[in-house]
Amino acid sequence: MIWNDEFETLPREALESLQLKRLRNVVDRVYNTVPFYRRSFDEHGVKPDRIHSLDDLRRLPFTLKQDMRDSYPYGLFSVPLDQIVRIHASSGTTGKPTVVGYTRRDIDNWAELMARSFVAAGAHRGDVIHNAYGYGLFTGGLGAHYGAEKLGASVIPMSGGNTKKQILIMHDFGSTVITCTPSYSLYLAEAIREEGLDIRDFKLRIGILGAEPWSESMRDEIEAKLNIKAIDIYGLSEIMGPGVAIECVDAQHGLHIWEDHFLAEIIDPDSGEILPPGERGELVITTLTKEGIPLIRYRTRDITRLIPEPCICGRTHNRLARMSGRSDDMLIIRGVNVFPSQIESVLINIKGIEPHYQLIVDREGSLDTLEVQVEVNERTFSDEVKVLQTLTFRIQKEIKDLLGITCKVKLVEPKTITRSEGKAKRVIDRRPPA
Repeated sequence: MIWNDEFETLPREALESLQLKRLRNVVDRVYNTVPFYRRSFDEHGVKPDRIHSLDDLRRLPFTLKQDMRDSYPYGLFSVPLDQIVRIHASSGTTGKPTVVGYTRRDIDNWAELMARSFVAAGAHRGDVIHNAYGYGLFTGGLGAHYGAEKLGASVIPMSGGNTKKQILIMHDFGSTVITCTPSYSLYLAEAIREEGLDIRDFKLRIGILGAEPWSESMRDEIEAKLNIKAIDIYGLSEIMGPGVAIECVDAQHGLHIWEDHFLAEIIDPDSGEILPPGERGELVITTLTKEGIPLIRYRTRDITRLIPEPCICGRTHNRLARMSGRSDDMLIIRGVNVFPSQIESVLINIKGIEPHYQLIVDREGSLDTLEVQVEVNERTFSDEVKVLQTLTFRIQKEIKDLLGITCKVKLVEPKTITRSEGKAKRVIDRRPPA
């Protein structure tokens, strides 16, 4: 099923023609309304009238998260504040928060794209959508909420936290769709078992999960433990919030990015050069319809690749491969690039351990060290020492085989790694600043 046939199935030529028209409009608009972009374009010798094709996008400079922080709070807004009907912001854990503003049309477009996303995931008007994304300055909760209402479904605005109540409401209200982070969905599955409840007594059938990288193996685990179809959704506050791209339930292979609103590129994170379709690199997005805070060539730092092949669902929009990590939270351990999701892909396929882990990065002298702390399950924990040693050596070997580095593995008791009701904190980096 498709929510908006007119735009979701546009022939490629018509879609690219629409993209070019909207690109030229947004470039002209930001040049004339946002001083940052006028300076940046002038420094790079680019004028809006030089954009004649989609290929000319490469002429334009990148926008960085630091540019948003430097323009805090409203310096990148393209319209007066009296036209902004909502303001969101990032958590600001690594500096000033990034502030985003939405006009009424922005909010309507966001709701439309989230409705498209819900339908792509297999949701429909008769669903009861249990929204466990956080409400507030974080874009997740309200983004999903407005999309669910646009769809015409019944939405439960649970937000995060209070897991026992989440379970009660899901069970008693007959929730059929849950929206939350992948790590929290596993936490819910664990809590449901601890409450002595049977997941088959719940009506859940779809999980729309995002806000953190997760692996295909983790999807298998979530689907088995919650008895649902687990669908990957992608978004970021700077671009819109959730609903920038999503998997379709038909294929569950790559996330359709809504290309009538977003123009995607994949670049080499180091050189900034555009990579051909199919090559993995950093995702760069240009917003084509945002009014409040349009962004030109925004470097998301998310690592993925474009999948241009046609999808069995009939949508013509390109897909993004599952995010494999971020270029800016990539760990470099003794010269080796390491993403937490790579280690997760090893751990989740090993019996006897739980899908809860932390990576402790430290430095001994001039040498970086990596310790992987992994929870074992109750049965394994009560087993003899020899079994635990064998498990430790196996994890070390499989990580070494995959990444080429030796790490320390520490098996810890069940439920000792702090659970997260939002994004899981996977990495603790204790190395001194460079």
